[in-house]
Amino acid sequence: MGGTDAFSAGQAATGQVEFGPAPPGGLLDVLQMAAIVLDDSGRISLWSPAAEELLGYTAEEALGQYAARLLVADEHIELVLGLFAQVMGSGESWAGVFPVRHKDGGIRLLEMRNMRLQDVHGSYYALGLAAEQATLRRVERDLALSVRLVDQSPIGLAVLDSDLRYVAVNPALERLNGITAAQQIGRRAGEMLPFRHDGTIEAAMLTVLESGKPLLDRQVLGRTPADPDTERAWSVSLFRLEDPSGRILGVAASVVDVTDRHQAAMEAERARHRLALVADASVRIGTTLDLRETARELAAVAVPELADIAAVDVLDSAVQGRREEIPAGGTAVLRALAVAAAAPTPAVRAADPTGELARYASDRLVTKCVQTGEPVVVPRVGEADLPSIARDADSAVLLAEAGVHSYLAVPLIARGEVLGALDLKRFRNPLPFDSDDIILASELAARAAVCIDNARWYQQQRNTALTLQRSLLPQQPPPVVGLDVASRYQPAGSAGEVGGDWYDILPLSGDRTALVVGDVMGSGVNAATAMGQLRTATRTLSVLDLDPAQVLHHLDAITIGLESYIATCLYALYDPHQAQCTIATAGHLPPVLVRPGHPPRLLELPTGAPLGVGGVPFRAVTVDLNPGDRLVLYTDGLVETRDQDIDVRLDVLLGLLDEPRPGLEETCDRLLEALRSGMGQDDVALLIAGVHDRRD
Repeated sequence: MGGTDAFSAGQAATGQVEFGPAPPGGLLDVLQMAAIVLDDSGRISLWSPAAEELLGYTAEEALGQYAARLLVADEHIELVLGLFAQVMGSGESWAGVFPVRHKDGGIRLLEMRNMRLQDVHGSYYALGLAAEQATLRRVERDLALSVRLVDQSPIGLAVLDSDLRYVAVNPALERLNGITAAQQIGRRAGEMLPFRHDGTIEAAMLTVLESGKPLLDRQVLGRTPADPDTERAWSVSLFRLEDPSGRILGVAASVVDVTDRHQAAMEAERARHRLALVADASVRIGTTLDLRETARELAAVAVPELADIAAVDVLDSAVQGRREEIPAGGTAVLRALAVAAAAPTPAVRAADPTGELARYASDRLVTKCVQTGEPVVVPRVGEADLPSIARDADSAVLLAEAGVHSYLAVPLIARGEVLGALDLKRFRNPLPFDSDDIILASELAARAAVCIDNARWYQQQRNTALTLQRSLLPQQPPPVVGLDVASRYQPAGSAGEVGGDWYDILPLSGDRTALVVGDVMGSGVNAATAMGQLRTATRTLSVLDLDPAQVLHHLDAITIGLESYIATCLYALYDPHQAQCTIATAGHLPPVLVRPGHPPRLLELPTGAPLGVGGVPFRAVTVDLNPGDRLVLYTDGLVETRDQDIDVRLDVLLGLLDEPRPGLEETCDRLLEALRSGMGQDDVALLIAGVHDRRD
């Protein structure tokens, strides 16, 4: 009932009073207010239907009766006559509670209001208005309770009419909005906080007004005049107001300040986001042992989640494998490895070109970062800060043009050594870098630094192994009798990982030529070293005029002594005078014979066990080689893949060799491009020998 009163009062205050018949069920109906009129002698002249319902007497039974005799107990008659005389004589009204007799003989306590009336003839009458005391007290309690609940509630409460204008606002909503009730009454919801910043709220109110279905816990964000610098969050619930007859009065709104809950949820979401980004970084950074690729992966993870532009710079001394501490006042020599941007921006041109060296004086922030091993942050970059961020004056102009407003640099530290810095800038994200961003950036940098450190050490080891590998392989094929020879060695993968594959072309006595390919299992310096030992042993054994099977027998014994290394090998001995080639294999893939006018075919040879197994005999097979024939020797890195059967890959090799025959060098290049391009996971040794035409 209090809500109805508040609504009515607000409605009157806004001039929104409605005229016309009132539907049943209003306040007067609830109170069941009875009206009784007595003439100056105390007889009942008028008797309302409510009086009949309240006291049980019909109008026919009551009209013309002395009211005192009909309605008052004997012990109260004298008192009633005195009150009647007082009202009729002086015109003074009387109000109070009085016991009245019901038709059933019972007594009803009625709240009464008595006053004198005068008609046009000057005659006086007494009007009595009565309601049952219990009903009236209940309504009063409900009203008082409603008013107190609304006024004292810590929840903001408002009532809006069917035009969505405020008609009542409680003190809590005044405090929440920072706007007085007087300023809100009569204004539309969309004009006032907290609804001003969410146009969908008015639409939601209309939906609630039409459907009667409540809307619960709609979150609204905005700022109040009381605290304009802080974004606040409110939980708004809406429900339709109806009177007891079902007439729609408007919409009631409850508003709760949930800023703390909203901020906690936002912080939890940021924490989840940070964890997700760190988890994503664990997967995306360090997928290869390539230094530049690892730096690119770090930059890609940081943009746009953490920064709008990211650069990864590594100290040149770290790239070279030297540990160098930058003294106070010293210069940092950095090699730019990667730059990533969330959108086209002049700030990219301000970054150091990837692959190039840049020297940063001691007054630069990135120098301070790598010198101290601590993050450096400028939350709000001003014009005076740009020279200490940019590499030169032109770059500072580009950063200003890009709108860079926040800067952060975190060191790349692995195993206690500062390797470089992750350089971050914001120009689209409006927020400055804060302490959470520093923690996240440092976590990403720490994870990436380990991968970068692994990549740089691998790069150094690989360069060492590759240098050793190439020094052990033939630099130029030696001249041999009766054969044209072409060869290739390709390290594994995009990073050029070195393995133990080798080939050799050995001129021997009697115009003979030994053709060798082999593969030491494993990779790196140790595999390359073992390969060099086996190659040296093969060259030594070849001059002893041994059968290929005997050469492999001795190599097997030597391999057993090479710290458990295992190798495959194919040894072919060509005699131009006999036009024959004797071949023995130790667990190696068979060579391909390419003969003009015939499809290429794999030679059927006794497979033999790999070198290093021991105790297994080797057998040689002799094949005729005609002028124009080609013999293709290769290691398994040419044809093996993880997702295809070896027989399928060998068929592909035969198909490539069955095409029109280019020169030997072109054939080597075509085979490598077709079989290993973008998918090499093992190194490859390839050797092709073509038999001269006897007319040459």
